[in-house]
Amino acid sequence: MKKGTRRDDEMRAHYDFTAGVRGKYARRYAEGTNVVVLDPDVARLFPNREAVNETLRAAAQIVQIQERRRDGANKTVTPDRRPVAGRKERERSRSGGGR
Repeated sequence: MKKGTRRDDEMRAHYDFTAGVRGKYARRYAEGTNVVVLDPDVARLFPNREAVNETLRAAAQIVQIQERRRDGANKTVTPDRRPVAGRKERERSRSGGGR
């Protein structure tokens, strides 16, 4: 027997919501959720939520470190700071300016 489709948006009379609690999951819903579906090959590497979160946190930390290094490399040296002399330059200055 084929089931018919309902064309009206009215609720059926036999549903009983007298024991229902209004807004039971409202706060959880408002906080939001971020569901991501992993491809099967990735899911094999990360079998649970902890493994995924730990790896993503490590990757985020690497990105932050790289951004800090990149931002630091673009800064100019302030005039009151001298560049640090290399090993050979220090040896020359100690030996009286020789070769």
